[in-house]
Amino acid sequence: MKIERRSAEGPLISGFSGGGFRVDENVYHGLIITPQRADGWAPPPVAELSEADLAPAFALDLQPEFLLLGTGATLVRPPLALVKALEKRGIGIEAMDSRAAARAWGVLRAELRWVAGALYPLA
Repeated sequence: MKIERRSAEGPLISGFSGGGFRVDENVYHGLIITPQRADGWAPPPVAELSEADLAPAFALDLQPEFLLLGTGATLVRPPLALVKALEKRGIGIEAMDSRAAARAWGVLRAELRWVAGALYPLA
């Protein structure tokens, strides 16, 4: 997959490579991405995912509207405790497989939406 930049500033997921995500000139197997930066991420199993594991996604001056959670090759529901913790902060969570989350990131950023993403490796 190849995505071309349209109008959004900041990191853009431009494709997939070896089970990971191509962002600018780097490849990340696990990825935390915000409108300001992209960082590698070594996540715990989805069932153990907590708000603390996602802290880099929320290290923004303005909190994101919601978090795109890419759960790997297939959709896995996030823990209810995580969903409630984020809702308490006013942040929604949208879980989907990681390929769908990568595509959604591009669409939402092209719309200049202020979102964050946490993507598990594809394999």
